Amino acid sequence: MSEEKTHKGLKKGLYLVPSAFTAANAALGFLSVIYSVRGFQANPTDPQLATEYFDYAARAIGFAILCDILDGRVARMTKTTTEIGVQLDSLADVLTFGIAPAILLYSWAFGGVFVEGSSLYNLSLFVLFMYVICGTFRLARFNIQATRPRVLMEGAVKTDKKNFVGLPIPPAAGLIASIVHFAPMPLNAYSQGQIYSILLMILIAILGVLMVSTLKYSSFKTVGTGRNSLYLILVVAGIGMLIWLYSRYVLILLAVAYVLHGLIWHLLNVLFSEAKTEAALMTKISEPSESESVTQK
Repeated sequence: MSEEKTHKGLKKGLYLVPSAFTAANAALGFLSVIYSVRGFQANPTDPQLATEYFDYAARAIGFAILCDILDGRVARMTKTTTEIGVQLDSLADVLTFGIAPAILLYSWAFGGVFVEGSSLYNLSLFVLFMYVICGTFRLARFNIQATRPRVLMEGAVKTDKKNFVGLPIPPAAGLIASIVHFAPMPLNAYSQGQIYSILLMILIAILGVLMVSTLKYSSFKTVGTGRNSLYLILVVAGIGMLIWLYSRYVLILLAVAYVLHGLIWHLLNVLFSEAKTEAALMTKISEPSESESVTQK
C-alpha cells in the first residue's frame, strides 16, 4: 500500500513540472515589461543604461521561449497534459509573447521616436494593439483546435501534430526580441530612427497577419521522438554553442528562418500543385477520346 501511494504521489508531482515552466514563462514576461519600462524612463537622461535595460527585456523574452518549449515537451513526455495546463499556458503566452513585446517595442522605438499625438505615433499604437489582438486570437484558435478538433465548423482547417495553423506567437515575439537584442540602443539615438520605426511597424503588421493566417508552420513536436534523437542532441548542442558565442546573429537568423519557412512552404505547395494540375491537363489533352479511338479502329 505504501509503495502504491508513493507512485500516486510521484504521478501527482509530475503535473507540477510543466506548470513550473509555465510560471517561469509568465515571470520572465513580467520582468521583460519591468525592464522595458525602466529603459523608457532612463532613455532621456542615460541612453547607455536604457540600452542595457532593453537588452535585458529582450533576453527575458528569449528565455521565456525556452521555458515555453520545455513546458509542452515535458508535459508530453510525462503524459501530464491537462486542459487547465493548456489554458494557463495560453494566458502566460498572452503576457510574455503578446503584451511584453508590444511594450518593449513602444519603449525601445515608437515612444521615443514619434511625437506623442502625431499621426505616426497613433498609427504605431494601433499596430501594436493589433499585434496583441492577433496573437490572442491565434492562441484562442489553437486551444479550440487542440482540445476539440472534431466539433469545428465545416470548412475549418484541421490541425495535426506536425504543423501549426498560422504563425505561433512565441516565434513572432522571438523575432521582435532578437531584433532588439541585435541592436538594443534606443532608436531615437539613430539619425534614421524614424525610418527604422516605420519599417518596424510594417514588420509588426506582417507578423499579425501571419498569426491569424492559415499558413502551416512546423511544430517540431515529433522531432527527437524516433531513433534519431542522438543526432538531435548534437544539433541542439551545436546551436546552443553558436548562440552562446554569437547570440545577436544566430538568434535573429533562427527567428527570421522560422517566420519565413511557412511562407516559403506555402509558395512551394502552390507551385507544385499548379505544376501537377498542368501536367494532368496536358496528359488528358494528349490522350485520345473513346470516339476518336473507335473511329481510328
